[in-house]
Amino acid sequence: MSGSIFVVSEDNKILELKESKYENEAIFQELIEKYPNILAGDQISPDNPRKWIFIAREMGVPGEDGGNDRWFLDHLFIDQDAIPTFVEVKRSSDTRIRREVVGQMLDYAANAIKYWSIDTIRDLYEQQNKSICDELDIDEKSENLFWNNVESNLKEGKIRLLFVADEIPDSLKNIIQFLNNQMVNTEVLGVEIKQFESDRKIKTFVPTIIGKTSSSIAVKNKTSWTEEGFLMAVKDVDEELVDVCNAILAGFRSFGCEINWGKGKKSPSFVPSYTKKQENRLFAVYAYPSSVKM
Repeated sequence: MSGSIFVVSEDNKILELKESKYENEAIFQELIEKYPNILAGDQISPDNPRKWIFIAREMGVPGEDGGNDRWFLDHLFIDQDAIPTFVEVKRSSDTRIRREVVGQMLDYAANAIKYWSIDTIRDLYEQQNKSICDELDIDEKSENLFWNNVESNLKEGKIRLLFVADEIPDSLKNIIQFLNNQMVNTEVLGVEIKQFESDRKIKTFVPTIIGKTSSSIAVKNKTSWTEEGFLMAVKDVDEELVDVCNAILAGFRSFGCEINWGKGKKSPSFVPSYTKKQENRLFAVYAYPSSVKM
């Protein structure tokens, strides 16, 4: 569904920008290469926004050991935690965005994990005359450790798959959410980047992350819930309750209480504890829907 957004100009006039389609896929891909922050790293990890380190565009993926490239991934990025991030871009007008793109991405991931060389990845990065030390503000001793972590994450399948489009259809949204809820090491997300344009050719881009749910956070964080995961679970039940829970958490913290996060696989919870003199666990708060009886 097309729409509009409104911007107040310097002369205090309202400027209407109407939703518009990307002229072609190459322009869309170039936008992401030049301005990777458009991939909404702050929405993927609000407490620690992702920093995107560009490796290559049209990254070749072989289908066998030592073989020629069989596929080409639109973009390869690595974040500050050395997690390889696969980006595949499709316009909503491309019929392959319905189902074919999923199989395409899984082909890339399965074969890249098996056949990519860390030396190749590092060489592609350094050919751009960039420095990991400068980009991540780390010392030279940490540089090799970073690339070793990239290699380890790749081999273990600890990667991120991003399906990017101007509009992601419901059929793809459902697949993204299903995969992200089921996969432990691999994060699977959609990034919907809508483009808005004015009569003066002023453009605005609005990214939205799709597929990140309380269930997917629980799958990837089995040891303990976090505040972010708990609040997302509450939002799934009733968005208005998020402010209530934030107020409760702030209140207990103001009294000097510690917040202990639950470890239930399906039931996100927290327990405020007062520890000034001795351990006193006050009570537990669960993100249950109202229909669940205790």
